[in-house]
This record gives sequence, C-alpha cells and structure tokens, in this order.
Amino acid sequence: MESRNTAFLVASAFAVAVLCACAPSDSSEQPSTRTGSSERNSTVTDELDAPWSIAFHGTTALVSERDSARILEIGADGTQHEVGRIDDVEAVGEGGLLGIAVRGEQLFAYYTADDDNRIERFDLTGQPGNLALGGGTTILTGLPAAANHNGGRIAFGPDGMLYATAGDAGDRRTAQDRAILAGKILRMTPDGQAPADNPVPGSLVYSYGHRNPQGITWAPDGRMFASEFGQNTWDELNLIEPGGNYGWPEVEGIANRAGFIDPVQQWRPSEASPSGMTNTGGSLYIANLRGERLFRVPLDNLTESTEYLVGEYGRLRDIAVAPDGALWLLTNNTDGRGDPNPGDDRIIRLELDR
Repeated sequence: MESRNTAFLVASAFAVAVLCACAPSDSSEQPSTRTGSSERNSTVTDELDAPWSIAFHGTTALVSERDSARILEIGADGTQHEVGRIDDVEAVGEGGLLGIAVRGEQLFAYYTADDDNRIERFDLTGQPGNLALGGGTTILTGLPAAANHNGGRIAFGPDGMLYATAGDAGDRRTAQDRAILAGKILRMTPDGQAPADNPVPGSLVYSYGHRNPQGITWAPDGRMFASEFGQNTWDELNLIEPGGNYGWPEVEGIANRAGFIDPVQQWRPSEASPSGMTNTGGSLYIANLRGERLFRVPLDNLTESTEYLVGEYGRLRDIAVAPDGALWLLTNNTDGRGDPNPGDDRIIRLELDR
C-alpha cells in the first residue's frame, strides 16, 4: 500500500508540474506597460452631452452625441453649432447615435433605431461654421441591436471601403455565425454593398468572433487594428486579417488555440475597456472607458504600451488626429456610467511626451 501511495504522489506531482509549465504566467499575460506624462493639454470645447465620436470634414470637427442624436460642428474657438439631428435614433442603454465618418461632402452615421442598428449616409451642405445635414439614404439595416454591445465605430479604410464594428448585441452565439452580422467587423462600399474582394463573396463580413469591438484604425503600412471589450478577463487589441476568427465566445484574450487569432495585446477590463483609437507618429492611441486612461502602443512593438492621463479626465470614448497633427481626446462621463465634473463632457487637445 505504501509503495502505491508513493507512486501516486510522484505521479500527481509530475502532473502538477506539467500543468504549471503549460499554463501562461501572469507576466506573460500582462503587457509591458509604463506611465508617460502629458503637458500643456487644453480644452477645445466642453458641455457636450454623452458624446461618442469625432470626425473631421476638412479642417472642421464634427461630433456625435449618443442620446440627443445631434451632430455638432466644433469651431476653432470651441463654439458649437448644431449640424442636425437624426430623427430615427432610439437611445436605449449603450445604443443611440454612435460612430460617424466623413467622405467628401457626405457624412455617414451608425445608429440604433427601433428594431436594429443601421448606417445612413447624409449630404453635408453649407459652409464651415454653418454646416447642415441634407437628405439621408439608409445604406445598411438589420444589424442586431440591444441595450449593450452595439459596436458602432465606422471609418473609411485606405482602400476607400467603409468598415463598421458590430457587437454581438448580447447574444454571444452570433459572433461565430457568419450568416449573422453581429459580432463582426464589416466591410462595404459607400453604398452598403459587399465588395467583390471580401473574404466571402456577397457577404459584408470581414472578420468574426468579436464581442464588442469599438475602435478601428490603419497603420501607414496598411495593417488594420481593432480594439475590443472582453467579458470579465481580457480586453483586446487585435491585428485584423481578412476572414479571421477572433474567438469569441469560445476564447477571450490570448488562448493559443488552433483556428482562432490571438490579440497582439490584452489588458484587464478594470484597467482598460478600450473604445476609439487612432494612430500617428508610429504609435496607436487607444481611449479607455472604465480604465480612464489613454494607451500608446508602438507600431514596431505591439506587446508594449504606455499609459497617460490615468484618472485625470474620467472615461475616454474616442481619439482622433486633427488636421494640424494634434491629438483630440473625447471624454465620456455624462453617459450614465461616469462621474461628471463641471464642464463635462469635453474635447481635450493633447501634447504628450513620446
């Protein structure tokens, strides 16, 4: 009996050692993060109401407000002019007027309606300082909508196509079903059609297996990146490949499982909740909501990051590069989840050490 017990203990110890060797360590899971500093930051404008997205029409900044359904024009002196309101917006939970993008004299808006999320295209009329929304054309309907996980970011890629992030709308199973547009990154023409060179002919799906992606940008070399909210364990920075499967809900974060593409970097949700993102000067910049900080990730080393502004401005929803090269950061403290300070929400012009 004693020899059998001894053999069992030896075998058990060996099994534990093997499991420990296979399990990733905390240090391998966490990014190499340092803290940076910022100087001479200034407020461009304030008193915004649950703002969600910044886009530039030439040198003119446009901002969407989730709950009011307003598009605002921001003057050089910070004055706000209402360009228009989108009538069909239904602001419930995280839904409402979300991402906007500009192409020529047209504005594209992603928003939550009665039964779905959709994308509409509007003519921009008038001159800077007095812009207005002209007639609208709906180019995409039927995106699943819910109180949570609506995705909502739209942007034109370097190929001239319109990309949109669609969340799983609270139904995680849809992310792996390529026949459903939820839990996906979509690619379409400016008329909402599937380009002939999409991964699946006739389908808008560009990548799948996403939970709630909210930021997209392209590096100068053409690489596409997306930020994504995780469930409880890991938020993600993903390098997007056409037709790629990013794992949700089968995996969350770096899993090293065949068939799924791992993120290039991951963070604990309490430190991140990544939303809008952009890139300039050889780095990605990612605005974070729950983590109340800005990440900078160098494009030549995607496993490192520097954090800025931790807790200084509260929740951060979007970031964009202004025509003069400055970074404009959009706070998001009046959306019902933040703790607004007097003057919130606002746009901050940043000067960071790099």
